[in-house]
This record gives sequence, C-alpha cells and structure tokens, in this order.
Amino acid sequence: MMTEEPAVPRDGADPAARGNFLAYPTSRLGAKIVPQDLTSFKTRGITKVERELQQELVELRERYLAVIDSFNWNKLIYESHYRFEPIIGETYHLYDVEGQHTLSMIAPEQWRQRWVGSFRLNSDARWEVVKTAPDFDLRNYVGD
Repeated sequence: MMTEEPAVPRDGADPAARGNFLAYPTSRLGAKIVPQDLTSFKTRGITKVERELQQELVELRERYLAVIDSFNWNKLIYESHYRFEPIIGETYHLYDVEGQHTLSMIAPEQWRQRWVGSFRLNSDARWEVVKTAPDFDLRNYVGD
C-alpha cells in the first residue's frame, strides 16, 4: 500500500513542513552551515579589476594627449603663413622664419630656415605629423 506524502501547506501553517524549504536550519539538529571565506576571492577580484581599470586610465590619458597634440598641430599649421592651397595627400614643411611660422613646399634640405616639422594634409582636412624637428617641443610651445 502506498502512502501519500502530506501536501505542503501554502500558508506556512505547518512549521515542520516550512523548514524544508528555508535556506537556513530551523533546529539544532539541522546541518551545520559554515559561511565560506570569500577573502581570497574578493582580493583577487579587486586586484584584477584595479589593474584593468588602471590600464584603461593610462590608455585614455595617452589618447587624450594625442588628441590635444593633434589639435595643437592643426591650429599651428592653419594659423601659419602660406600663399597656396595645400593639396590633399601631399607633404608640406613648417618653418620658423623670423618668429613667424611658415608652411612651405620646400624640403628642409633645400632651405636654411629653422625647420619645425613635415606634415601631410588628409582628406578630412586634418594635418598628420610626418616628422618633427627634435629640438621643437609642441607642448612647451603652446604652454601645456
């Protein structure tokens, strides 16, 4: 003869039946619950996340400085003196001529002026640095 198990009351009136569904013991005879030591897990997680976020900050800072440098080079070139319309894709040379910046088609080997750098005009109207003079520091020039 089969015996049917008593149905678990939905209203929680039977405390013995309700104890079967709780996440903690309801009597001293229940299984001992030992909390896990999560210290090493947390330490590893914190170390990993801090390392990754630190790397992201370094990359963001480098990208930020690159954008600022690009802005300053473009500003310097567009504010320089030249009497021709530059062609996209061509390389031009920036000089310091008597305290004024001058953009020229003349290569540094052919002109005895203080060469600042060589730049190429991109299709998006931005000037790309090809090469700069080792003695010219853009950040010192603009005051960063």
